[in-house]
Amino acid sequence: MGLLEETKAKIFPQDSEARNAAKERLDNLALPHWALGDIMDLAIDIAGITKTTKPSIKNKCIVTMAGDHGVTAEGVSKFPSEVTPQMVVNFVKGGAGINALARQAGADVFVADLGVAADLGKLIEPGSFIDKKIGYGTSNIAIGPAMSEANAIKAVEAGIEIANDLAGKYDLFGTGDMGIGNTTPSTAIAAICTGKDVETLTGRGTGLDDDQLSKKVNTIKTILEINKPDPKNGIDILSKVGGFEIGGIAGLILGAAANRKPVLVDGFISTAGALVAYRIEPFVRDYIICAHRSMEPGHKYMQEVLGCTRPLLDLNFRLGEGTGAALAMNVVEAAVAVLTEVLTFEEAAVAGADK
Repeated sequence: MGLLEETKAKIFPQDSEARNAAKERLDNLALPHWALGDIMDLAIDIAGITKTTKPSIKNKCIVTMAGDHGVTAEGVSKFPSEVTPQMVVNFVKGGAGINALARQAGADVFVADLGVAADLGKLIEPGSFIDKKIGYGTSNIAIGPAMSEANAIKAVEAGIEIANDLAGKYDLFGTGDMGIGNTTPSTAIAAICTGKDVETLTGRGTGLDDDQLSKKVNTIKTILEINKPDPKNGIDILSKVGGFEIGGIAGLILGAAANRKPVLVDGFISTAGALVAYRIEPFVRDYIICAHRSMEPGHKYMQEVLGCTRPLLDLNFRLGEGTGAALAMNVVEAAVAVLTEVLTFEEAAVAGADK
């Protein structure tokens, strides 16, 4: 049995006993009933994921997966592929948006090369990034499949390996992405998994004008017509219209779930990875926390497939990198603090409300 199958076999629903115990404690906190609303619901989820009413979320990390896309040849992005390795260098130097927000959240940032179309070892010091390179960018999905099925499995298993390597130290994971052109494969994945039409789902990415947006819509329609992925098969979806970094994100989520670690899913591209993970193993949904809702119009429909109608934040983000996940880590810590630090009426010797 390969790593992917072994990982799937370790993923179970949230622990019902821990959820019930957390609910009972939260019901009896010395404050008006459910006065902290969604934070208290999140606390129950954290208890169910970690199988304890005293979870620890001290050590946090963001894993930013990087990869390039052959479909940029179709003019679907305002930026050239050369920006991908340049931004990876900036991540490693600590000068990007994700670095600033991760520092604020007290989280470590790991950058993983799954498929950047450059030799990063010549640009930055080896060892300063996680090298899981499968190829130098995907094939052009407007012409044919993104990658072979074997490479799709390799991408997912690379993400699982990263999660397994980090699970011994980190309590909370966040997903991130970098890859010029990656809103196009992500929109294709959204169309496959939500059943919505391409026009409804397609956004402007890095800032396309109306003509460029129209071209992007038509390109995605062509991608779907040519490749025809099986909407119930995550590996088939990934191999035909995905990206190496999207596969890595899917694997990270699967690996986090197998290790009973909550994982904050960032924006549009990360949610495409989450949908692939969900198609591979539906129970993974119990470990996903939707960090925020991005400006991409398809994002809310993708989140709804994952059972998330209200993400933690909605701040008009459209950056990716893991920035929304980093910011949402503060909310997760708040939920844990409510569960573990607020006293019950009995513990605080406060008279409860009349029944």
